[in-house]
Amino acid sequence: MSTNHYSTGPAGFTRRALLGTAGAGLLAGAGAGVAGAVALDGPPGGTAAAAGRSGRALGAARVPFRGEHQAGITDPQQASVRLAAFDLAEGVGRDGLRTLLQRWTKAAERLTAGEPAEEFDNQVALDAGPCSLTVTVGFGGALFDRAGLADRRPPGLEPLPAFPGDALDPARGDGDLFVQIGADDALVAVHALRVLQRLATGTAALRWQSAGFARTPGAAAQPVTGRNLMGQIDGTNNPGPDEEGFAAKVFCAAGGDEPAWLTGGSYLVFRRIRMLLDHWEALPVDRQERVIGRRKSDGAPLGAPAGAGERSPVDLTAQGPDGTLAIPADAHIRVAAPAANGGAAMLRRGFSYHDGLLPDGSPDAGLLFLAFQADPRRGFTPVQRKLSRGDGLSRFLRHEAGGLYALPPSAPPGGYLGQQLLEG
Repeated sequence: MSTNHYSTGPAGFTRRALLGTAGAGLLAGAGAGVAGAVALDGPPGGTAAAAGRSGRALGAARVPFRGEHQAGITDPQQASVRLAAFDLAEGVGRDGLRTLLQRWTKAAERLTAGEPAEEFDNQVALDAGPCSLTVTVGFGGALFDRAGLADRRPPGLEPLPAFPGDALDPARGDGDLFVQIGADDALVAVHALRVLQRLATGTAALRWQSAGFARTPGAAAQPVTGRNLMGQIDGTNNPGPDEEGFAAKVFCAAGGDEPAWLTGGSYLVFRRIRMLLDHWEALPVDRQERVIGRRKSDGAPLGAPAGAGERSPVDLTAQGPDGTLAIPADAHIRVAAPAANGGAAMLRRGFSYHDGLLPDGSPDAGLLFLAFQADPRRGFTPVQRKLSRGDGLSRFLRHEAGGLYALPPSAPPGGYLGQQLLEG
């Protein structure tokens, strides 16, 4: 899964402080669309990153709750994430959903400012500061029927197809309401999720939750691209807000077949991807490099000259001394390259996870893959279809849970998340 940094972009595109190291996506810097790999990434520093985001500066970093788009999409990812999904209680309906979203909005705005929530605040994060906290909310397909909003379900929420090799556990995916909570302090993220969960009591029940991590800002002497649990530099070619056409790839625009309420919103594909680390680590380094298509030491594409770095152009025609392709035909970066997928692209923002051991003794570890896009039918679906059939990396991955969600735009001034849907 490849991802690079999330730069600030042109003035006016985003007013959020982009804060440092982070990343994710599929694997090792293939190009725009990758859905079968794994990731962490490290952007060139933003404001706080330049100071290392250490000590009190780390805790004081704040990401505004309101803007053109929801926070937690183009912002650099934080050190810790909590993902969760909720199911509406029977009979809640549209009015109950509205009340819940109003309560969540009020609490999230206070928490992201480093202030205590007015309800159900247990004070465990009282002295931590905002710690770059973001709260991002999405709607699953079933929500629209349960809340009496079937006529407003966006077409991009049609169920994803089954892909070869999928082993998705429905108990750990899907859900009516999705929440992504990121922070540079795990306690702050856990606290925010607990507040939202208690605010939902009687209206929505927690369906599943997952915890993930990325490199802590300031952990490296200088901002660098991070490595995933396979040891690969991961996050080289994620699209950035300063690139031409970025908004059209990530955010829904007015017109077309999307409903007006989703303008400025996005679609999110979530996948819990377990890495078969015991099998991967048994491979010699040169074999690992051929599976990915990049050198493990510095992330440079295979076939690049000595001294080249991870951002050196990928030459898919390069040959080795024996005349064979330097980047094998089934290498991840070749199969995932945008040129091989009709230009399909996503903004990937994944986190690693490690949840101990499975019954057979193998690590329950991998990637919480998050991909934001304007249309999953033209982004995730065609790319994952190709990866699942032709990517050498897929032998070392298992897709074990997933979900698809429509993310509304940011809460309007004085309003609440989802107001465009419920009152538009």
